[in-house]
Amino acid sequence: MAGGNVAPADKPLKLRAYDREDFAVVSAVLQDALVPVIDMAWLPEEQRFALVANRFRWERRAPAGDLPDQPAETGPRTDTESGADSGQLPETAADADARFEDAPLYERVHCGITFDRVEQVAYRGFSKDARGHVLELLAVVADDQGITVTFAGDAALRLQGANIVCHLEDLGEPWPTQWRPSHARADQDSQAGGQERAPDANRNGKHT
Repeated sequence: MAGGNVAPADKPLKLRAYDREDFAVVSAVLQDALVPVIDMAWLPEEQRFALVANRFRWERRAPAGDLPDQPAETGPRTDTESGADSGQLPETAADADARFEDAPLYERVHCGITFDRVEQVAYRGFSKDARGHVLELLAVVADDQGITVTFAGDAALRLQGANIVCHLEDLGEPWPTQWRPSHARADQDSQAGGQERAPDANRNGKHT
């Protein structure tokens, strides 16, 4: 990265991206981030687009073979949605604690991202006025004319500008989660979205 090496797994990330290679790293660390639309802001006078994401800390992951898509389970299940008997409870509280401790723990963290030198903005598949909507980020792709941020559900954000610079910094302390994102659906969405054109930008940043 132009802004220095990726921080060790126990340190907050602070990155700066200028070129396609840099943006490939940004894309990797932001994959599966959750982005509330209310936490996006287009500042045309400053030529800046900013957002805050709930980022999955992929740099904290164990070897791929050790990462299930669901928490580890031992003993009786209590998940009624899976068809298990809701009456099958652990014999003791210690049994439940043991199962929780044996499950792999991952981390998420709030992350601030700014894109500078942005001339125009366009939205596809969502409205910037849908303040309660949360998007799942799939990729950040740079080209000669700007940046395309793709989300699940065929949504996308197009930032137009020939020399966009990105700054990314983790905010606050991470928190634990048992859930590792699954990419089966995300990969399908990404492949389908790759055949679509990027949203057309206009000077008002309208959804097209």
